[in-house]
Amino acid sequence: MFRIIPIKGGISAVDGFFCSGVKAGFKKDEYDVGYIYSDTLCDVAYTFTTNKFQAAPLKHTLKNNIKQTNFLLLNSKNANALTGEEGIKDVEELLNFCKDNFKNDITNPIMSSTGVIGVRLDKDKIKQAIKTFEFEKNNDKVSHAIMTTDSYPKTIAFEVTLQNGESFRIGAIAKGAGMINPAMATMLCFVVTDANITDDMKTILNEVVEISFNSISVDGDTSTNDSCFLLTNKKGGYDKDAFKEALRLTLQKLAFDIVKDGEGANKLVAFDIKGAKNKQEAQKIGKTLSNSLLVKTAIFGEDPNWGRIASTIGASGCECDETKLTISFEDVLVYDKGEIYFDSETETKAAKIMQRDEFRIVCDLGIGDGEFISYGCDLSYEYVKINADYRT
Repeated sequence: MFRIIPIKGGISAVDGFFCSGVKAGFKKDEYDVGYIYSDTLCDVAYTFTTNKFQAAPLKHTLKNNIKQTNFLLLNSKNANALTGEEGIKDVEELLNFCKDNFKNDITNPIMSSTGVIGVRLDKDKIKQAIKTFEFEKNNDKVSHAIMTTDSYPKTIAFEVTLQNGESFRIGAIAKGAGMINPAMATMLCFVVTDANITDDMKTILNEVVEISFNSISVDGDTSTNDSCFLLTNKKGGYDKDAFKEALRLTLQKLAFDIVKDGEGANKLVAFDIKGAKNKQEAQKIGKTLSNSLLVKTAIFGEDPNWGRIASTIGASGCECDETKLTISFEDVLVYDKGEIYFDSETETKAAKIMQRDEFRIVCDLGIGDGEFISYGCDLSYEYVKINADYRT
């Protein structure tokens, strides 16, 4: 029906999109302000954080009910959150400055920020940065410009060929390593495509976000700035199933990169929940497990302490029964409907599985048909160190 092939270039790989970043001085000799530009007006859909204290850039976009745009201004090191009406005015001032100083015409610009909460933007520095923007396709610069505690840029692109011979491309960048417990999307993610989307973009985005960014957790904290943007200039072909699959591959790849890059994280763990009362309870159990400090520290210590997993399930508030529950580390069964299978040989096998960089813990509640896979990571000494020094 269709063929999806990975390609290089991220956002730059999609025809009609341009991007770059500059070193404004917020980070020491690193890119910290950037942009994404389309040479034609794009339809845009987005999902934002459910944190009650949404940052000023999000409020500005919602206030103006932006449905089309061709320009995104991006900055790191300052979230512009909890800055009141003045923070929104700062966004408006900077976007108007972009209109007057960027090399091409801008329509309905959007701003997206990440960094420290509770500090006004240094508008003068950002304005100087805007003046130095180069009109180019430089995915590397822009992907670095949105990084905070990330140890590497997160980017991906695909080309999709349809059965009728038409094609489209999709490219994306994301940032995130801490404050990862999306209740809508992720820290920051920007997806561009030339797919001629004729369906409800927002619905498609929400559906794919649910099984990607909404299934991961690093530390259980939901940011004030979490955003996922999808822009299309409609220059290419389109097939709904092909596009949804390409978007799924894109967002899941970025979501997994975020968990793997969780501040100080060493392991990516899938909590495969089956047999829950319904999907909602399966999702709640999965997220409770991926957020549990006791489970995360056991993962860090490579200790197959299945009792912590069972206890966390019982504490989730969801329907469960110890006589119906089974727990396995990959295919190593340790608990089966009230029977304990955890002799020294089984413990050794389970411990070896936990020594891997990636593995799966399967929990079947044996109650209903609810299923969900949640992804998390371990909690290390490095996480504490990074976040203790975050503002410096």
